[in-house]
Amino acid sequence: MGANTSHVSDLSDNPSLRALVGTESISENDPFWNQLISFTFISPTSSGDSKLLEEAVIPLAKILIENNPRTGNFGALVRIFLGRTKELKISTECQDQLFIWQAHNALFMIRCLLKVFIREMSEEELHLQLSYQERAPGSCGETDSEDLLEELLSNLIHLIVEVPLLDITYSILFEAVTTLLVFFSYQLFHKDILRDGLIYQHIMKGRCLSLTSRLVKTLLYNFIRQEKCPPPTHIFEPKAEGGLLYGLASGVASGLWSVFTLGGAGSKAGIDQEHNPLPLSNQSLLLLLVLANLTDGPDWPNPYRQAITCFRNTQDTSSLSVEQPHTFQINFNSLYTALCEQQRSDQATLLLYTLLHQNTNMRTYMLSRTDMDNLVLPILEILYHVEDRNSHHVYMALIILLILTEDDAFNRSIHEVILKNVPWYTERTLTEISLGSLLILVVIRTIQFNMTRTRDKYLHTNCLAALANMSAQFRCLHQYAAQRIISLFALLSKKHNKVLEQATQSLRGRQGDNTALPDYAQDLNVIEEVIRMMLEIINSCLSNSLHHNPNLVYALLYKRELFEQFRTHPSFQDIMQNLDTVIGFFSQRLEQAGSDLSVERVQEVIMKGAQALPTDRLKKFPELKFKYVEEDQPEDFFIPYVWSLVFNSGVGLHWSPHGIELFSMDSG
Repeated sequence: MGANTSHVSDLSDNPSLRALVGTESISENDPFWNQLISFTFISPTSSGDSKLLEEAVIPLAKILIENNPRTGNFGALVRIFLGRTKELKISTECQDQLFIWQAHNALFMIRCLLKVFIREMSEEELHLQLSYQERAPGSCGETDSEDLLEELLSNLIHLIVEVPLLDITYSILFEAVTTLLVFFSYQLFHKDILRDGLIYQHIMKGRCLSLTSRLVKTLLYNFIRQEKCPPPTHIFEPKAEGGLLYGLASGVASGLWSVFTLGGAGSKAGIDQEHNPLPLSNQSLLLLLVLANLTDGPDWPNPYRQAITCFRNTQDTSSLSVEQPHTFQINFNSLYTALCEQQRSDQATLLLYTLLHQNTNMRTYMLSRTDMDNLVLPILEILYHVEDRNSHHVYMALIILLILTEDDAFNRSIHEVILKNVPWYTERTLTEISLGSLLILVVIRTIQFNMTRTRDKYLHTNCLAALANMSAQFRCLHQYAAQRIISLFALLSKKHNKVLEQATQSLRGRQGDNTALPDYAQDLNVIEEVIRMMLEIINSCLSNSLHHNPNLVYALLYKRELFEQFRTHPSFQDIMQNLDTVIGFFSQRLEQAGSDLSVERVQEVIMKGAQALPTDRLKKFPELKFKYVEEDQPEDFFIPYVWSLVFNSGVGLHWSPHGIELFSMDSG
């Protein structure tokens, strides 16, 4: 904002704003409104600018809350905006920038005031603020029965779905999406999940319901198109023949309202905008996630979730089902490409999870792609940088992998995709590795990180479930991946021995009441569960594809002494029989081949032995298959998560952390 920053505090002295929030009613026909909404600015996109603006608006909004019951000026401002929305589509076709510009300014003011109102009052009180109207002298006080709240919500959705995305409409579309997000922000100030309320009712039912599929489709396309914010000069370009209003506009712009040219034409954009040059794409995705995670009503399902779960590919020529009322078609290829490109953000990963988990059409399409590496590599990169990511983002990435590994074709195909270079994998140079082997490496690294840092059982469970799903389809494992599987087992073995020793010492030294033993017993139980799972994963690979994985056999033989201690352990005896058979069989063949064998010779003996080992020598175990199931009441996790994303990454939105009840400030 530069030198303009100091002017924000002067907003409270602006005559037009003082009149708006003051004690006098202003008729909707008064020229005042034209002057009020004729200012030049670009909506703030950085959190710092948004914070300064909000702090300046709060005192004005509080005065308006006090005076509006008598003046009805807030409702008048809303009606001025609504009057203009009816002509927006025509204005866009005619390239009437002035009309769009003024409608945008009116909406921006409404949004700024609404944001304070929502923090200060209940939905019922907000509804009342919108119901107050200027009273003509001598009138009996009755007003028409219009519901301005529903009218505004319905108009915002109409605006989003009907006005095309162009340079001249970018800002007003961004404002409409942002204003809907602000309406839903009541949730931020409640610890409990909101399952009803006026805004919820209007959005879920009534006039808004018929626009459900169009709104979801438009928000998805906003995400897909990834349109950058146009240069400020495109937002409003006065023409020489602009006449009185353009003259008035430029006169107002040169005054106080120029404070709003935050990072405007000719100046460097704020750091936030540099990091997020796609405000409409980002905001549309956040609104889509908020809508998708609204709770079902007592007698009706969430229509937005219905739309997200049943939309289909534009290539699908079969007729649309009557049983799916909110279905629509969208270009799956474009959506897939956008999802692959945007996984750096939590919200794009959450959308990918939502589509994979809930939309069978999209899941089938993704799993049929021959370029799955474009999707899987960004997910693996999230996990690789686990220490830099928040736990929710890591969970979503892991669950996506778990859902993908439920499909056997996926588990086979990832071993056929050969990667030449993986720049973000820095522990070791991998000049050539299959996507499957890389996936195993990254998941094992995540388990090891979790063992040393967070010790989160849920994380372990999902990592091991993904490896287990893949294990029967392991093919041509890279020698480093094979080594890491056995190294993880070695780490678990070491940890097991350490905890066992601590438990034994604790038992010996225990006098009277000592609570240490149950802790060790619990730790021991968890480690033994993980060891059992690792043995099952190794066994599944050996039983199903031993001849495809000489590197795993080599790593197993190299560290055979690791498995000795588990041979007689009651928890592992059954599964150890197969490992013993394999180790014994190959050890014997290596002894027969002579001593001082080269690595190449050992591998040759293993390759030949793998063909010779009768499969009936190995005991059959049930196939390892794990399926992801959402927990009961998933909204208890997803709604706070979605709102922490809005709180942290909503463009041009700032909320003071004081008063936020839905999540703790460190959960975002």
